[in-house]
Amino acid sequence: MLDKTAPKSQLRLEWVYGYRGHQCRNNLYYTASKEIVYFVAGVGIVYNPREHKQRFFLGHDDDILCLALHPDRTLTATGQNWEEPLHLFGFDKTGTKLVSVGLDEHATINVWDWRKAKVIATVRGHSDRVFDVQFNWFKDNTIVSCGVKHIKFWTLCGNALTPKKGIFGKAGEIQTLLTIAFGPDGVTYAGSLSGDLYVWRENILERVIPGAHNGPIYTLDMADEGYASGGKDGFVKLWDPDFKPITSINLTNISDGYKGLCIRSICWRGDKVLVGTQDSEIFEIAVRDRDKPQCLVQGHAEGELWALAVHPKKPLFATGSDDQTLRLWNMNNFEILSKTTLDQKIRSCSLDPDGTHLAVGLVDGSFMVLKARDLSEVVHIKDRKEVIHEMKFSPCGKFLAVGSNDNFVDIYSLDQRFKRVGQCGGNSSFITHVDWSDDSKYLQTNSGAGERLFFRMPGGKQVAGREEITSIHWSTFTGVLGSEVNGIWEKYTDTNDVNSADAHFGGEVLVTGDDFGMVKLFKFPSLKKGAKFRKYVGHSAHVTNVRFSHDKQRVISTGGADHAVFQWRFYPEGGLGDDLPDAQSGFVDSNSEESDSDLSDVGEVDSDLEREKQVKYDRAVYREDAAALKKLSKKMAPGQKRKQGPNDGLKLEFVHGYRGYDCRNNLFYTQSSEIVYHVAAVGIVYNKEKNTQRFYLEHTDDILCLCIHPLKDFLATGQVGRDPTIHVWDCDTLKTISILKGQHQRGVCAVDFSSDGKKLVSVGLDDNHCIVVWDWRKGEKLATTRGHKDKIFVVKWNPFDTNMLITVGCKHIKFWTQTGGGFTSTRGTFGNVAKLCDMLCVAFGKSVDVCYTGGSDGNVFVWQGTNLQKVVKAHEGPLFAMHSLDKGFVTGGKDGVVGLWDEVFERCLKTYAIKRNAIAQGSRGMLIHESPAVRAIVLGHGKILLGTKNGEILEVDKAGPMTILTQGHMQGELWGLSVHPTGSMFATVSDDKTLRLWDGSDHKLINFKLMKQAGRCVTFSPDGKHLAVGLKDGSFVVINAETMDDIVSFHHRKEEISDIRFSPNIGKYLAVASHDNFVDIYNVIGQKRVGTCKAASSYITHVDWDKQGKVLMVNTGAKEQLFYEAPRGKRITLRHEEIEKFDWDSWTSVLGHTCEGVWPPKCDVTDVNSSSLSEDRSLLATGDDFGFVKVFLYPAKGKFSKFKKYVGHSAHVTNVRWTKDNTKLISIGGADTAVMVWNHYMPDQKVHARGDSDDSDTDSEEEGGYDSDVEREKNMDYSSKIYVNPIREKEGVKPNLQDMENINKPSVSRSAPVPPKVKRAEVPTTAGGKKKKVTKVTDLQLEYIHGYRGFDSRSNLHYVNDGSDIVFHAAGAGIVQNLSTGSQSFYTGHTDDIICLSVNQHQKFKNIVASGQIGNPPSVHVWDAASKQTLSIVRGEHSKGICSVDFSGTGKYLLTVGLEDEHRIAVWRWQEGALVASVSGHSNHIFHAEFRPDSDTQFVSVGVKHVKFWTVAGSQLVGKKGILTKAGSGGDTTRMQTMLSIAFGSNQLTYTGAMSGDVYVWKEHTLLRLVQKAHTGPVFCMFTTIRDGLIVTGGKELLSKESGPVKLWDQEMKRCKAFPIFEDGSKTSVVKAVSRSKGKILVGTKDNNVIEIGEKNGTIQVLVGGHGEGEVWGLDRHPTLPRFITASYDGTVRIWDLGNKALLAKLNVGVARSVAFSGDGELIAVGMKNGEFIILAANGLKLWGKKRDRKGAISDVRFSPDGKYLAVGSEDNCVDFYDLSQGPSLVRAGYCKGIPSFVIQTDFAADSQYIRVSTGAYIHQVFSVPSGVLVEDSAKIEKITWATWTSVLGHEVVGVWPKDAANADVNCSHLSHLGNALATGDDYGTVKLFEFPCTQKYAPYKSYVGHSAHVTNVRFSYDDKYLISTGGDDCCVFVWKCI
Repeated sequence: MLDKTAPKSQLRLEWVYGYRGHQCRNNLYYTASKEIVYFVAGVGIVYNPREHKQRFFLGHDDDILCLALHPDRTLTATGQNWEEPLHLFGFDKTGTKLVSVGLDEHATINVWDWRKAKVIATVRGHSDRVFDVQFNWFKDNTIVSCGVKHIKFWTLCGNALTPKKGIFGKAGEIQTLLTIAFGPDGVTYAGSLSGDLYVWRENILERVIPGAHNGPIYTLDMADEGYASGGKDGFVKLWDPDFKPITSINLTNISDGYKGLCIRSICWRGDKVLVGTQDSEIFEIAVRDRDKPQCLVQGHAEGELWALAVHPKKPLFATGSDDQTLRLWNMNNFEILSKTTLDQKIRSCSLDPDGTHLAVGLVDGSFMVLKARDLSEVVHIKDRKEVIHEMKFSPCGKFLAVGSNDNFVDIYSLDQRFKRVGQCGGNSSFITHVDWSDDSKYLQTNSGAGERLFFRMPGGKQVAGREEITSIHWSTFTGVLGSEVNGIWEKYTDTNDVNSADAHFGGEVLVTGDDFGMVKLFKFPSLKKGAKFRKYVGHSAHVTNVRFSHDKQRVISTGGADHAVFQWRFYPEGGLGDDLPDAQSGFVDSNSEESDSDLSDVGEVDSDLEREKQVKYDRAVYREDAAALKKLSKKMAPGQKRKQGPNDGLKLEFVHGYRGYDCRNNLFYTQSSEIVYHVAAVGIVYNKEKNTQRFYLEHTDDILCLCIHPLKDFLATGQVGRDPTIHVWDCDTLKTISILKGQHQRGVCAVDFSSDGKKLVSVGLDDNHCIVVWDWRKGEKLATTRGHKDKIFVVKWNPFDTNMLITVGCKHIKFWTQTGGGFTSTRGTFGNVAKLCDMLCVAFGKSVDVCYTGGSDGNVFVWQGTNLQKVVKAHEGPLFAMHSLDKGFVTGGKDGVVGLWDEVFERCLKTYAIKRNAIAQGSRGMLIHESPAVRAIVLGHGKILLGTKNGEILEVDKAGPMTILTQGHMQGELWGLSVHPTGSMFATVSDDKTLRLWDGSDHKLINFKLMKQAGRCVTFSPDGKHLAVGLKDGSFVVINAETMDDIVSFHHRKEEISDIRFSPNIGKYLAVASHDNFVDIYNVIGQKRVGTCKAASSYITHVDWDKQGKVLMVNTGAKEQLFYEAPRGKRITLRHEEIEKFDWDSWTSVLGHTCEGVWPPKCDVTDVNSSSLSEDRSLLATGDDFGFVKVFLYPAKGKFSKFKKYVGHSAHVTNVRWTKDNTKLISIGGADTAVMVWNHYMPDQKVHARGDSDDSDTDSEEEGGYDSDVEREKNMDYSSKIYVNPIREKEGVKPNLQDMENINKPSVSRSAPVPPKVKRAEVPTTAGGKKKKVTKVTDLQLEYIHGYRGFDSRSNLHYVNDGSDIVFHAAGAGIVQNLSTGSQSFYTGHTDDIICLSVNQHQKFKNIVASGQIGNPPSVHVWDAASKQTLSIVRGEHSKGICSVDFSGTGKYLLTVGLEDEHRIAVWRWQEGALVASVSGHSNHIFHAEFRPDSDTQFVSVGVKHVKFWTVAGSQLVGKKGILTKAGSGGDTTRMQTMLSIAFGSNQLTYTGAMSGDVYVWKEHTLLRLVQKAHTGPVFCMFTTIRDGLIVTGGKELLSKESGPVKLWDQEMKRCKAFPIFEDGSKTSVVKAVSRSKGKILVGTKDNNVIEIGEKNGTIQVLVGGHGEGEVWGLDRHPTLPRFITASYDGTVRIWDLGNKALLAKLNVGVARSVAFSGDGELIAVGMKNGEFIILAANGLKLWGKKRDRKGAISDVRFSPDGKYLAVGSEDNCVDFYDLSQGPSLVRAGYCKGIPSFVIQTDFAADSQYIRVSTGAYIHQVFSVPSGVLVEDSAKIEKITWATWTSVLGHEVVGVWPKDAANADVNCSHLSHLGNALATGDDYGTVKLFEFPCTQKYAPYKSYVGHSAHVTNVRFSYDDKYLISTGGDDCCVFVWKCI
């Protein structure tokens, strides 16, 4: 019994007693086959009442809280207490979507695509609890949620959920709603807390069915026949489809019923009704026979369940729980026999040996004994205060042992009427378990402190003698302590998480229940800790008790919190066949590998393999941290500029190295017989004929694995990282095709393509080594699972079945099958064929079920299915690599031998040993060690390709000769580097104990030497004949560079030698720097030490000589830069200037003022390890801990110099050196062991600047030029524009909050009628003398918008409908205007300003428009221009606003750009609202982004000093910065311009329009040429015509005859035709949008006009005219004609015609605030913002008079009805009266005194005697005219009849103020001329219509949307046919038709 194997026997779940009724509702259903679905604990149960059988679903690992049935009633969803607990949900009608609501504080509502487990939409549900949420099956995409005092009706469109609040109105109280059901025609029924049923139509409460239940209604169910409801009152009620009652059934009165029965769930199907109760019963009621409900399921109710006892002779057991019931159950027919309710919670029970008595332990410390037959009480005894947790009758039946939490066990005698006859003391904690011996003479106890004590019975004396104890035979063993049960504990655990155990002595098996919800089987006895086991799931929380039945056929387990009783069938010898986890049994693959198996069965351990298993891939600092640090560098001191970056650059030419020491199978032939492999962060494609390499450089850290697509054209590589990525790339073009991320941690250690090439599998380095399967083209995760707790080395797809995988790793082989989003797995069965060892590689045979694996013992394991067939010895030591060929296999092992095998692994055909003498002549390198371990092997082109652990790549000819193709250093840090003083050689030395000499031009190893120690530095003597090498142990040697023989060595220091340098010229001295803080100076010729440099306070990092050999410069780890005289080592100090002037022989220092700029911000984390100054002292190269090689201009003074940086190394770059002639730079990596050779090129060489990595920091801060329009647009602050910021700050109490005093109307004698409040309009007679009939205004309809948003938007104007309509936007409306009729139609789905708009160009999606708005969060609406139907709403990823939208080539994808700080770019599949990918775009404003017209994956973004070329790679966006070249032009192209617009040409050409007026032409992402001065000012917009490729540009242009702001170009942008646009004689014109169709060009200008130009003749037609940028405040209607006038901050006054919607006249007057017509329409008064006012003659707009008496803006001007006075109200708190009768001199006749705040509106009385003034203090006053005296007599005021009404103050209009007016004002109003309708405009952008007068607060109204922010003014036309409204920020004038 010493082995720790798992037992053979097994359990299978047979029955679950119970149903979860508490804290859950609506969780009980009939399936299609009339079975019943419900849940308890962690099990979903399908119960068949006819056959009385249960089936189980065990996929949950915690309590299930909710359940919903799929519409086809065969699938069920359950939600559990997960990281974020869900607590309710429902399917939609089609069954593809699922809605759920969480228990978080925002009650988040999610809609899922459950098959993919993806969230489609998410939104905050409510500020309080949400109790129910359902899809309405009668209306697609509609969801209703209800809860505490609310109900919301949601529509799902795209990925946005838009709510409408339920309006309770007058029909019923606002109250908490608990459950919902639906009816046809938009009806929703809601059950409330009070028992009333609320009936809703759409979102309005229609009626209430009062008192449907007496108390809360918990559940509603919709059936074909009507509805069923259930509630707290215990009634089930059935209703017909119109909710008229059919019948009601009271469950409290039936046989199984009880008082307080509470119904939580109901399901009515056909003639059966299912009812679930709070206390865990399920009843079934037959509708026809409804007074006899049948109880189907019973269980314990809420409360912990601990007590369990099995009957000693019969298949019965008893349970007792905190619900105070004791129940007896029958195991055979799964039914309850009897139950009784006690008055205490029950915590333990026991049956005596003949089964007649049942003892029960209670919480208060007492216990009872009952008769088992009828549960009648025999005795009740209380001797203890604390809970009785354990009790057992003795086997002889004479005694009862009772253990309590008072730490005692009391012994009672049955013969003496339960007298206490003994007590066992000595336990220091509460009693958990007691067991009797067979002879009833001994008792053992367990306590909570982990003690196991023994007592003699019945007295209770403690036993300590070993012999005595060992001789005891126990009757039961239910304790968890003692040597017999050691195995149930993990090796290092404390003892309180196993709650209970029970041993079956005969079956040698022990069952346990623990705190993790597991039931486990162990062998018994189980003596060694950490034994193997079988584990079974189902319970959700702790398992409190487990017992075998009397006949050992079954096991009963009880759950604590889940209060469920599980009955398991016990199969002693396995009986179930194999181990396959099967859903029914609850058995999970027990991962019993968690416990080490007995060590005797493990072969010898291979040291290399052990080392590999220990490799850790955690990084202290990741590359993405560099970006975070870079942000900090922006905080420079004012006035400081960063130093310019260099123009020269580097290009990676060759990398020496191959990662073999911890990677495998990472070497392949491509189609073109190139070789691919990797080292550091570089994917390498090597051409062996030419000895050249090409590089894939997109990885940011070490690549750990590589695999090739079956077609040998794509590669997948996985890397190290915090959130590591997998890149799929093309080995020809080196382009990224897809990037996969977001699923792994630490790193990706294995990848493999499936045989059909569609799927990719990857394994991560997280603790569970997760396995993920990807659809790599889409970048989507298809499935995921936990792999294994130890390292997995290889994952491979089965070539014959694309759903099957194998993983091998440490002591591990598993066969996986992908099913949906998860996996099923089986461990390989070794049987007796072999011992388990580490599996290192795998290959497949010729059929689906044959495979071969290589083991660490050198054997090949042959598998059939999951069973091991045989083993074949193949290698000495581990077998690392194998590859299957057409006929046979090749294997490679640690022994350095390659074996060639036949196809069934019977015999080895040939072996090749890797030895020096086998290496062919002309190899590019040398074999460092004989027989290196083979880590990768592959066959192709008749050769065997191998990769070794030592970093060599060899090609083996079948005939035998081997060629070394390339090689690098072995594992170990690489620090030493030196270049030859004259030749192209360089030397490296590493911790792998080798010194190597490389040829820098032919790229090969030419010599090497094995050192005794790890080397850390190396240097050539000045003549190049000697090498000095510093070693890690503090010694150094001087070596002959030709023969590699030692000349001399010294060992004076203890710590490593960090730098070593010969003095220049003849190399007389040698400076040796060590980590002992000293530099020793040796005389080389005399071979002795001549001096030592002291005074360094830390280790030495660098030394350099001056040209004379007299001075040494030293750097230390404490950042000191020190200087010494040689050879004595005396310290000297040098000033800055001297250091710079000094003639240094070499410069490798990283300190001092000349290198200040190389240090990145916050660089205490990252160190710059080394530097090298070029021979001409112009360029300084550095290597740092982020893996970057950087090039700076020297000297790099001042902080944060600009640089170019290059990637390739993964971790720290330890050293860099320029070659003597500066043509190359050599860099070496620390941990990545790579040696990289970079080519240095000058800017005039036309090199494709591939090397410049994307984030090279060379763009200058200053950009070329400045443009006011661009600047303003760049700095637009949209967050202040988002809704609900009041447009004017006012002081005072809002009218709806003021106390209304009752106005005492004076009693009037009957004869005098009360004068009307406002004068009715006399309709002017028409020419015929007939009066026109004026109808009352009851409704409005939007007819026309004068406006187009051009001032801050661009490219937002398009032709639709084959050129017959145009679409654009203004304010919050999308506008479609018909070109032939000029009529407009509107899309008004947006809630705020639209700032971008685009049209889908694809044939399949005609007339589909996307428009983006500002807001938090902002959204994009996709809509149909013809029907104005919303097709999708996309929300998320952005904040503040969305400033650019564009559709992809096929029209399926949508690109959005946001205004948030990181300017995110996102790509969506708009039809389903699914995010494909998103990324931070740029630190500054991005103006525009567009897809290539022929592509779904490539797009370009432009913005402030930004142009980037993006690829959608799977689920990632990869961006490349545009690379600036001289581009053969005179323009200054080396600085990045602000780019504003984009167009495309064929062959990957892209045109971007710049702020300077140039157009940049790009090929891929490199600048090709410039179109100089395409416009004189910024090029704001470009349009590519898809049909003929012609390009239209629009920009800012100084007007002249031959140029114009719009130009039409050929495809190359070489020739153009210009179209001048003269707008009212102004000189420059700015165009913001262009579009072209059928010979017409559509133009949108900055002044908000839309113009159409004919291409042939340049004819111009204005289609839309609007005010320019600036708020529009002034508005008045003509007194007798269908005209109106507006005045705006854009400086113009405009007169418009209502009939033909045209602009009649326009005059520039300056910033205007208010305007008015005189009573006869002859004069126009305009109030200006600067306090001036002017009077114009309406005819010809000639100036009649003007005056300025005030400073504040003139907010209102009014002519008196008699035409005598002009009233001028200003923000200086004044109203002035001017006498017009005295002519244009404008004499002031008087003014109003005592106005408390600024004036808003004024109205004259009909008789011109009085004026009424409304002010910003929410107070209105009446003054007499023209004296300006305040009228205070309210009776007098009541009698005045007013000529007009525009005020929002006064009791007559208090009803216009809304409830939520706290931060938004009502700005304006106007009364219709018939006096019945009052129109208002407010800060929410709504126009509202009220009845006048509205004296009741919160009066009813109709509201109209379209304006985006504030509505500043409203006016009815003179005949009430139209209402005109003006907008603040949106600059628009809306014309509404009155109905």
